[in-house]
Amino acid sequence: MNCLVSAKTPSRLATPEQLEAGLLGMLIGDAVGVPYEFRMPQELPPFDQIDMEPPKGFLRTYSHVPTGTWSDDGAQALCLLASLQECGYYHAFDFSKRLIKWHDFGYMAVDNYAFDIGNQTSVALARLKKGVSTSHSGLTGVRNNGNGSLMRCLPLALQHLGNDLALVLDAHRQSRLTHRHPRSQVCCALYCLWARREMQRHPDPWGDAVTTLRMIYAADPVSSKELEEQICPDEPPTGTGTGYVVDCLNSARLACEEDNYETIIKKAVSLGNDTDTTAAVAGGIAGVRYGVEDIPERWIKGLRGKHILAELGLVLED
Repeated sequence: MNCLVSAKTPSRLATPEQLEAGLLGMLIGDAVGVPYEFRMPQELPPFDQIDMEPPKGFLRTYSHVPTGTWSDDGAQALCLLASLQECGYYHAFDFSKRLIKWHDFGYMAVDNYAFDIGNQTSVALARLKKGVSTSHSGLTGVRNNGNGSLMRCLPLALQHLGNDLALVLDAHRQSRLTHRHPRSQVCCALYCLWARREMQRHPDPWGDAVTTLRMIYAADPVSSKELEEQICPDEPPTGTGTGYVVDCLNSARLACEEDNYETIIKKAVSLGNDTDTTAAVAGGIAGVRYGVEDIPERWIKGLRGKHILAELGLVLED
């Protein structure tokens, strides 16, 4: 593995247990949310009946996809993880090739079946195939702030050897591949710092992530303005579970006010709309925070695609 960091540099990698918990937490959250996607909150089952296997009679989204299957969220995150493992650092070209391989051949997708592909990501990948550079492939309009780069960036937080500034810069870079507006980049940076602080067992993970990002953005007025005026990180979290990147981040933060993994995932799904992504983003944080032991055994057993995770060194096959 190529590594640009000196052996004397203090490691900022997640422990193997944290890596497994974070990735399982994200993938299981994604899989739990898939059957409920695009439904309004009032269309969902009662809170206590939200589960990986929906209650009998509920008309599942993607009814042709077996329950326990992660979506594009999980597959893209695993593409990023595999790239980080292979290169030892964030490598935009390598990551872009893996995303194209996912899109075209179902790489890192369960059953090699890529479904639920976001429009912005599809356009960006098409641009990459035509030779557009990785720094210009993403869309830049204010209406191009979907959650497609936020949903996949957790592996960067868990596998990054650099300091906080380096992590933020790479969070921006991985977002620009498909979502180049500064707002999307800032949301990815804040989420990565939040996850890192959870990994470090900081007493106020979100608050310290915000403080750190403000210091980093002191010389970046564009990103600072997005943080303060659009994300508004000091306000109590509210969210409606939509695919808008700011709402997705705040919805995950709202769900993470619950005190255990299962309730966090159910809270994320109960918001409706983009249920798989909200639950994936919240689930990554919850997994790191509470560990594998707090994830319901039935959900671990019900998760499909474990052979893919085994190949990445995460969990053994059934």
